[in-house]
Amino acid sequence: MKKTYYIDIGSGEISQSRSSSAWNYKISASDEEIIRLREKFEQNYSTDWQNFFRAHVPYVQYHYDRENDAQDKTLLEIYKTIHELGDADAKKHIETMGILPDL
Repeated sequence: MKKTYYIDIGSGEISQSRSSSAWNYKISASDEEIIRLREKFEQNYSTDWQNFFRAHVPYVQYHYDRENDAQDKTLLEIYKTIHELGDADAKKHIETMGILPDL
């Protein structure tokens, strides 16, 4: 059984309440799908902290930074999942961004 969720990309928040906080995308997802999406947000959060610490190492250049690459990859996976589960507005917005190569 699928439920409606509201997603805020910036904070990684997933809520069932439309009015409790700001949100970017509306999706319909099963419990298993939400668990996978939460795991991707948690992975992105963890990588964000690694990037924070790496940013304080001046001799590592951005384009040689695996943590940034990992965060970019995870963020694309999040957008792909939201595109798959999202309503028409979510799908359209993500498609206009041009970030998913398969679309």
